[in-house]
Amino acid sequence: MRQLFLLLVLSLLGSGCLLGSGSVQADEYRPAFLELRQTANESYDVLWKVPARGDLRLGLYVRFPGDVQNITPVRGSMIGGAYIERYSISRAGGLAGSEIVIEGLSTISTDVLVRIERMDGSTQVARLVAANPSFVVGEALTRFDVVSTYTVFGVEHILEGIDHLLFVACLVLIAGTGRRILITITGFTFAHSITLTLAALNLVRLPIPPIEAVIALSIVFLAREIALDRRDTLTWRYPIAVSGTFGLLHGFGFASALSEIGLPQTEIPAALLAFNVGVEIGQIIFVGAIITAVLIITTIISHIGIAETTNASLLQAIKPLDLLRRIEKPLAYIVGGISIIWTLERTAVFWT
Repeated sequence: MRQLFLLLVLSLLGSGCLLGSGSVQADEYRPAFLELRQTANESYDVLWKVPARGDLRLGLYVRFPGDVQNITPVRGSMIGGAYIERYSISRAGGLAGSEIVIEGLSTISTDVLVRIERMDGSTQVARLVAANPSFVVGEALTRFDVVSTYTVFGVEHILEGIDHLLFVACLVLIAGTGRRILITITGFTFAHSITLTLAALNLVRLPIPPIEAVIALSIVFLAREIALDRRDTLTWRYPIAVSGTFGLLHGFGFASALSEIGLPQTEIPAALLAFNVGVEIGQIIFVGAIITAVLIITTIISHIGIAETTNASLLQAIKPLDLLRRIEKPLAYIVGGISIIWTLERTAVFWT
């Protein structure tokens, strides 16, 4: 069973990582970002942040309703791999009920996060994609709106974070049995929930680049453990110790993604809890998909083995298991190698 986990999980995720290994931040969440901060009944400060590649920004543009007027000039600059515009606008009666469109989104593979902060402290958050490039500015959000929005953000972030998923997959492989998997993943969840909460509330602050580098290094560590012949190390005997320790670091990574979105000042506890729940839902979906796929593959191989022989035992009939044992180490080396590249790339950011 352990080799089946490795073949399915590490080969698929390893190939996915190969496609993304050229990026310095494998799980970097880099959507465009539009923030509207209300300064008066009819006035707003605008922050428009668009990802850039080198000196070229993505072709995304904000289109406000025709009766919106600029009350300050647009100030644009290239900062930290993104093009940033700042200016102020006004509209008679305010923006409530008006439609804002992101032009160019239908042809560019990215998301746009929108955050509107009102004078009363309430916040509206939206995520725009190619299929839905516009939104209508509403009144103050209800608590249900906040919970549903941030839960979706949490699910999307964990499922888009290849390095977080690869770490979880390695934990599942090392844990092996259902009970150990449950204990190990629970330790990871508990640990990253602590640091996610502390960082999101600005109670603890750590620089993100070193955290991202150590997250990549944590995958190298687990890949090395899988590649070793020994199964009596602390990692194999007590995987919860590893999942809990590294989980604290992964929590800071989740918090960096949440900082891109921001928290509604009137519903901080609800939004924070919903985002964390969303991360856990995505994690459960991923682990469930692994286990389901392995069970399906095991059943298929078993039927093939039974059909080919009537005298050998079931274990002897399942010939593919021998092949899986032979490729266990090469797969672990591939995953470890990719993670080393991530570590070096993320470390190089310290001096750029």
